[in-house]
Amino acid sequence: MTEENSAFPPPSRLVIATRESRLALWQAQFVKARLEALYPACRVELLGMTTRGDRILDRPLAKVGGKGLFVKELETALLAGEADLAVHSMKDVPMVLDEAFALPATLAREEPADAFVSNRYASLDDLPPGAVVGTSSLRRQAQVIAQYPYLAVSPLRGNLDTRLRKLDEGQFDAIILAAAGLRRLGLGERIRAVLPVEVSLPAAGQGALGIECLAERAEVRSWLAPLGDPFTTACVAAERAFARVLGGSCEVPIAAYAVRESGELWLRGRVAEPDGSRIYGGEIRGPLAEASRLGETLAQRLLDEGAAELVATLSGGAA
Repeated sequence: MTEENSAFPPPSRLVIATRESRLALWQAQFVKARLEALYPACRVELLGMTTRGDRILDRPLAKVGGKGLFVKELETALLAGEADLAVHSMKDVPMVLDEAFALPATLAREEPADAFVSNRYASLDDLPPGAVVGTSSLRRQAQVIAQYPYLAVSPLRGNLDTRLRKLDEGQFDAIILAAAGLRRLGLGERIRAVLPVEVSLPAAGQGALGIECLAERAEVRSWLAPLGDPFTTACVAAERAFARVLGGSCEVPIAAYAVRESGELWLRGRVAEPDGSRIYGGEIRGPLAEASRLGETLAQRLLDEGAAELVATLSGGAA
């Protein structure tokens, strides 16, 4: 949809709610620039906010409420009319969105992979027994331990700069971060190796930016829609459907990654014990138009193969 054929006149002012970390502000500025290019007469402003997820740094994310802690305050600003839209990394958006909100645009995906960052070692293979690897993600933890059981994986919280500082201070031998965040902030040189998806399958939505607004604001949804990328939208929809059927919580290590190959959508998914002792994985191919169904089908397949008991145990209820 373009400005010319939209049912609504172009916007004159838009306010973007954003977290105040350097990476979140980069993401918001990126969307701001896209909107200003699309609507030259529009004044686009940022509303910086600190979320509960940013404030609680002394406990693992899975223990304090999960990734939704990074979006709740931004959603409150949308409900209060203080902002028109919020920009998120799609891997931080809860798999079940409250019906009051919509995601009208998922932007073209950047690099989705995990990155190995170390000042002393070139790759996971180079780490000696007992080396300490930092990560904030149970998904990364499970996959690393499963393949490198002699390594020590330790929780790592904080924004991207804080995590790099802890590495530089010698608290960790290596850390694992999303490659997209490092590259977006011009820190690509810190990446010693990009982890193949066979080693560390990404999180659902990793590398993709999503824009959220109130579902009832049809005009905002219309203005934002042109920013969406159809192929990224389909891939992320499949990944999120897979994670949603499996519970979609931070207590359950879930990985999902979809690509377009030969005109089809190819989805790979995994669910694991946090200690990597059990991993259920599989893949599925099918039409892009059936992205969500493909994700649901693959998730159900893994549940039927034995993952249901694992998910129920980790989440404290049935999948």
